[in-house]
Amino acid sequence: MRDLEELFSKLNPMAEEFVPTSIMDRSYCGENGGRVARVYLKGTRDSWGFARKKKGRLDNQGKRRANNRTSMAQREDVIRRTVYVSDIDHQVTEEHLAALFINCGQVVDCRVCGDPKSVLRFAFIEFTDEEGARAALSLSGTMLGFYPVKVTPSKTAIAPVNPTFLPRSDDEREMCVRTVYCTNIDKKVTQAELKLFFESICGEVYRMRVLGDYRHHTCIAFVEFVMQSTFSTNSHGAYNEA
Repeated sequence: MRDLEELFSKLNPMAEEFVPTSIMDRSYCGENGGRVARVYLKGTRDSWGFARKKKGRLDNQGKRRANNRTSMAQREDVIRRTVYVSDIDHQVTEEHLAALFINCGQVVDCRVCGDPKSVLRFAFIEFTDEEGARAALSLSGTMLGFYPVKVTPSKTAIAPVNPTFLPRSDDEREMCVRTVYCTNIDKKVTQAELKLFFESICGEVYRMRVLGDYRHHTCIAFVEFVMQSTFSTNSHGAYNEA
């Protein structure tokens, strides 16, 4: 044992061939729990490649920060080009709303939102430049439908739409116009009962898809009608009861 201790005492603990990476910069304890050594590979960082790895990590972090700053700047630019429109009558469509602001500048996107049960809705309108958004503010108070709309600078950007979810043909667009999305459907309600409910109020149902899982207490459904005009006439009553 003494011979081994004498032999080990002559070794250089800082030499890279004696210090595996798995124990770099750790404290070691002897048999009695006493601290033996704390290894710092200060003199061998380059040979072990730690400096290069750290530099690589820093480079990646720098790139991520730069990308984040770029995306943040782009997002702020979009927000400055967007206005928030409130107090929108239910009779007003996105086409009507976009037409109101057409003289302010080119409209990139117009998104009307809100609860169908609410009397009024709101919308976000994005322009190609900030001048269009500033000009749109002057239209606050304009009568559109039965209510004067309010136009203020937006605090958020319009969420992008996944293009794969958009209709790709005239037939698909026409199908979307004839389809409604229903939520909060009791799981005890059968598909036949749901179809009978909508047909008794709205019109003939072409097809329907009911979806649910074991985690939720209610279901959702997509109901496609044979004709859009029949549904549009009675949509509010059907929705409220559903």
